[in-house]
Amino acid sequence: MTNQAFILLCIVVFGVVGTCHGGSLRKGYYKDTCPDAEEIIKKATEKHVANDPTLPARFLRMHFHDCFVRGCDGSVLLNSTTNNTAEKDAIPNLTLAGFNVIDDLKAEVEKKCPNVVSCADVLALAARDAVSFKFQTPLWEVLTGRRDGRISRISEALANIPSPLSNFTTLIRSFTSKGLNVHDLVVLSGGHTIGVGHCNTFSNRLYNFTGRSDQDPSLNPTYASFLKTQCENLSDNTTFVPTDPGSALTFDNNYYVTVKQNKGLFQSDAALLANKGSRKIVDELLDSKKFFTEFAQAMKRMGAIGVVTGNEGDIRKKCFVVN
Repeated sequence: MTNQAFILLCIVVFGVVGTCHGGSLRKGYYKDTCPDAEEIIKKATEKHVANDPTLPARFLRMHFHDCFVRGCDGSVLLNSTTNNTAEKDAIPNLTLAGFNVIDDLKAEVEKKCPNVVSCADVLALAARDAVSFKFQTPLWEVLTGRRDGRISRISEALANIPSPLSNFTTLIRSFTSKGLNVHDLVVLSGGHTIGVGHCNTFSNRLYNFTGRSDQDPSLNPTYASFLKTQCENLSDNTTFVPTDPGSALTFDNNYYVTVKQNKGLFQSDAALLANKGSRKIVDELLDSKKFFTEFAQAMKRMGAIGVVTGNEGDIRKKCFVVN
């Protein structure tokens, strides 16, 4: 199928190209043009992760935020310019980190194969390789062949990135708009098993849940008391806590244990228990083997959202600026 025919099919089926999955992505896309690309990225990623164990969570979140805005096209990596404020400077992205490492990975692969490997693919591979580092085996398959987008707008990041304050209805609407479903929502939320959350993304649950200086009744009271010792007021936007207490650097299915205990940090975590169908999926993912299998499949679907392929887009020379 030609790229044009694929885009036409996307429009017919989904209404917009941005929700379509897969495009011309395939396994080993660079095997002829840059056969060492994936190994170069893997080795460089592992070197950085060995020195900074917070990178897996950072890259996973960065990849997610990239894919939910204009598809997985590396648009989150672009810097703002005099005439345009980019996604990177939107409030949900101000706590993203590791952009300098992505730039380093891109520079490493450029040395071997100039103008061949896209920044969007570098990010997708780095997210997988960083999370997989401790396991010494890839946790999910990354198909490649993404091209880099040329547009990055702050307004689109604000409109498309799911908020930690979202309820179940809002979350489902967001995921559905990307061609994902409730199963993907629950499985991908498991990414919160690593990483941190800043106080301002959940402190309303502690101090002002309904605008009456109250606490979220669905939040485990003991956990809420602990969180109040870390986040002492609504205006704290610098303090952060683990999203999965006691397991912030370990990629596992413990997130679902904490959610079941009403210790999900964000309102969006607690929302997974608000629906019968999503509650059932949470229960299923208490099985570790099931979680790893399902997470691998969901990441493959997410990594194919609205991809730019074929002759569309660019291969950026530097990830933070268009050619």
